[in-house]
Amino acid sequence: MSGSPVMTGAAAPDESTLVSMGYIAGAFGVRGWVKIHADTEYADSLFDYPRWWVGRPGGAWRAYTLEDGSVHSKGVAAKLEGVLDRDQAALMRGLTIAIERAELPPPEEGEYYWTDLIGLSVVNTQGETLGVVSELLATGAANDVLVVRQDKTERLIPFVGAYVLEVDLPGKTIRVDWGLDY
Repeated sequence: MSGSPVMTGAAAPDESTLVSMGYIAGAFGVRGWVKIHADTEYADSLFDYPRWWVGRPGGAWRAYTLEDGSVHSKGVAAKLEGVLDRDQAALMRGLTIAIERAELPPPEEGEYYWTDLIGLSVVNTQGETLGVVSELLATGAANDVLVVRQDKTERLIPFVGAYVLEVDLPGKTIRVDWGLDY
C-alpha cells in the first residue's frame, strides 16, 4: 500500500474560519482521484476554489491544491495534488472538505450559508423554544428544510418566508411561525 498523500505547506487556519463544503466519499479510479459529496447548491462550484482544507472537525486540517475536477453522471470527482493512487485516495474517505470563509462571496440579502444556520436556536412566535437546527435538507423543490431537534423530537420546517420570520445570526436564533404541536 502507498504512503500518505503529500500536502501543501500552508499553515492550518483556525477551524472557526472554515466552511464545510462537503466530504470525500471514496476513491474514484486508480490515479488518485476522489469522489466528492458536495453540500453546495451546485456540486461543481467546488472547482472554483484552488485550495481545499481537508480533515475532520475538531481534528487536524491539511491544505490540498485542486489539480483537476470533473462532473460525472454519478456525481463529482477531483484530483488533489499529492494524492497519487487509489490507495491514498481511499484513505481520505469520510474527510470533510472546507474552504476558508474569506474566499467565499458574501451571501445575498436574505440568503445564508447553511453552516451559519446549524446550531441556531429556533423559537416560535409564542416564545417557545422548538430546538436547535441540526442540519438542512435540500428538497430539490423550491425550498430547503430546517431539521430542528429538541431531545427526542425532530421537526422539519420549510425554510420559506411564510414560516421563517427572522434569522438573527448575532443572537443565534431563528424566529418561526410554527407550533409546538406541528
